[in-house]
Amino acid sequence: MPRPPSLPPAEKQRLILSILAGEMTVAAAARQAKVSEQSVGNWKRQFLEAGAAGLAAGSGKPSTREQQLEAEVAELTTALGEAAVELRVWKKSAEHRLGPSKTSR
Repeated sequence: MPRPPSLPPAEKQRLILSILAGEMTVAAAARQAKVSEQSVGNWKRQFLEAGAAGLAAGSGKPSTREQQLEAEVAELTTALGEAAVELRVWKKSAEHRLGPSKTSR
């Protein structure tokens, strides 16, 4: 028996939302999609797990992107501090060689 064509994600989502709303059963959704009840059950499980992961991510735990940005901020802050120290050294060196500048404190 040939495998039925894959349903687009939007169609799977519509079926799962109908099941969750109580508008149809898993068996009815499987018949409509021409797939097994197990397939529909898998879609439902995947849908609910993805939603649970989204809620868990929103619980204060920083996302991977946020972690990357925080690491970049820390790196740039360090670089800025090093540049400020280097600038002070250059100014002191210039003052020592050329005398105090009008903008020095």
